[in-house]
Amino acid sequence: MKNNQHVGYRHIFGPVPSRRLGISLGVDLVPHKTCTLNCVYCECGRTDNLALKRKEYISINSITAELGDFLSKDPDLDFITFSGSGEPTLHSGMGEIIAFIKTSHPGRKVALLTNGTLFYNPHMSAEILDLDLVKVSLDAVSEKVFYSINRPHRGLIISDIIKGLISLRKKFANQFWVEVFLVPGFNDSQSELKKIRNVLSLIHPDRIQLNTLDRPGTEQWVKPVDKKRLTEIAAYLYDADIIKEFDTDRYSPVYMDGFHERLLATIVRRPCTAEDISRSLGMDVNEVRRHLWTLTENGEISKKEMPRGVFFIKRS
Repeated sequence: MKNNQHVGYRHIFGPVPSRRLGISLGVDLVPHKTCTLNCVYCECGRTDNLALKRKEYISINSITAELGDFLSKDPDLDFITFSGSGEPTLHSGMGEIIAFIKTSHPGRKVALLTNGTLFYNPHMSAEILDLDLVKVSLDAVSEKVFYSINRPHRGLIISDIIKGLISLRKKFANQFWVEVFLVPGFNDSQSELKKIRNVLSLIHPDRIQLNTLDRPGTEQWVKPVDKKRLTEIAAYLYDADIIKEFDTDRYSPVYMDGFHERLLATIVRRPCTAEDISRSLGMDVNEVRRHLWTLTENGEISKKEMPRGVFFIKRS
């Protein structure tokens, strides 16, 4: 295949090293920062289009064409993951895209990373029953904290969202995970944690994951929870897993045509360190740094120092 055919990917990115899922090929179903929430900690930045209506934001055919082309190379992946720079369940054709993958590439595992806000709609729930894994977010269960951390579309009500998650869990037979993102001073008080714990007992997820700031967030004032407190909260929330830095010796060699363009597409959607990218692509970290230096010098990306290292992010 010629290079210029490979460079044209616009809606898939990576593969990236995921702390949750291993080597993951991302599928972005909506334009950059189209979401039902405007979370203070989001690594993708502020929500430009705070939306609630589902529609075909991006052509289904263009997404399936890119997936078919990339998967034809038989890359080493753990998951194909609907994620990226917005809320994937806003795409009205998500069910069709899932069906395409499961029919055309039946051996592939497919995951959905979602904020879980739209499952009060029974039609939405029905579309995802063939997925191998669904991970939803639940950062707050009280209206005040929900509005403070997640800053939702005005049409969303937290009690309806919770009912939708409980209902979905009863229907969904595969892996169902819930992630709680902790923001100090908002949802780490004992009273709020007790409310979250009670709702988790009603959902009965297969896994509970606890997260805190690791990459640059939307608001500069958001800080991570310290490790001791994080461990205490994890024990209280039914021995939740604390999401750790991706760490593996298994490299995933992928088709390298258009590496520069795919690298930029990945960073636009998700801040990464040079080591993250090296692990994901099985590429020497010094070679990755050379590409990152070029993108930085060209003004296409910028750097931000974080506790885990230097992250490369899209230039605002």
